[in-house]
Amino acid sequence: MLQPENDSPEALSEPARQALDRGDYGRCQQLLAPLLEQHPASTPLGGQLRLMLATAQMGQGNSAAAAATCRSLRVCRDAGLRAQAKDLQEVLDAPALERPREWSMTLPSLAEVQPLEGQAQVLARRRRRAIAPPPPAPPTGPTTAPWGFALVALALLLITALLGGCVDLETSLRFTAPGRLQITQSSQSSTGSPLPWQRQLAADLQGSAWKQRQNHGELQLRAPALPARQALDLLAASVKQGAALAAVDLPDPDFALIEHNWLLGVRQRFHCSLDLRGLQPLPGLQLSLSLEPLPQRAVRRAEPLPVQVKRSSQDNSSALVWRLQPGAMNQLDFTCWRWSRLGVGALLIGLLLALVALLQRLKLAAGFGPPQLPA
Repeated sequence: MLQPENDSPEALSEPARQALDRGDYGRCQQLLAPLLEQHPASTPLGGQLRLMLATAQMGQGNSAAAAATCRSLRVCRDAGLRAQAKDLQEVLDAPALERPREWSMTLPSLAEVQPLEGQAQVLARRRRRAIAPPPPAPPTGPTTAPWGFALVALALLLITALLGGCVDLETSLRFTAPGRLQITQSSQSSTGSPLPWQRQLAADLQGSAWKQRQNHGELQLRAPALPARQALDLLAASVKQGAALAAVDLPDPDFALIEHNWLLGVRQRFHCSLDLRGLQPLPGLQLSLSLEPLPQRAVRRAEPLPVQVKRSSQDNSSALVWRLQPGAMNQLDFTCWRWSRLGVGALLIGLLLALVALLQRLKLAAGFGPPQLPA
């Protein structure tokens, strides 16, 4: 009687996965060998099988073979499997840290051990003597494992890994019309690939007003033109979300935009306060806020760093760029007018009509009557 064959991908790789779970790495590699010949590294199943092979090779202590297996997955069509293989390869290629000598205990050699001959008599004489009080403990206490130092170093490495790759984090505020704002945020990674911080931020902002675009190591978030209060609330929420992902305790940011409409134009007053004293300066980390369109003379206060003018070579426009200083209180205030084209046009038309009426009155006063038809 013929038995039905079950040749699904999950059934083919299940024995090897069970061997890997039991820690039988040699058996796992034997089961994977025929499957690897049938499924190349470019297929999704071939990528999964090679990740299992790399795990088994790591279990046997063969890091070089595991790194080579991860490098073979660069041709895989599955982007998720390529990212996992790349992360695992970076861990395997990282240099090994030398263990300090003080953290280990060295036993004396046999040549340094004193012979046991005559030790019984020496011990007997010592028992007869009065038992002397034990010597005082050393001031520093017994040697303990440096767990505190290890935890602090681990926390610093995590923060550096999360934020150190973002060499440039820029937020742009564009005043499209009175009462409306458009916000754009972009973060650029120095590694050329998305950071875990960027991936988590993009996942947390799914379903919101942000439109996301990922281009290798650059993550761009763009929101449509929204009412000013709604746009500033969206910006404050993104700042708090980014600080929470970076494990940095920062106070809530303060953004305020006050507008007064005078028909001819709108007078705007903007206030921004960001308390970054809980964020320590990190190498390569740059934070900036871009405002456009805005003249430089409109800025009333910019602390602790001044604003700079940034000109675009594409459309010959200019914007103000304000660099934020980590570890300090950052404040920005500006006041400007946003003129209304409709209001200014109506005023010019009214002035022209008044001028025409005045000229007509002067003409009549000079004796020039209205034009008449010939008799």
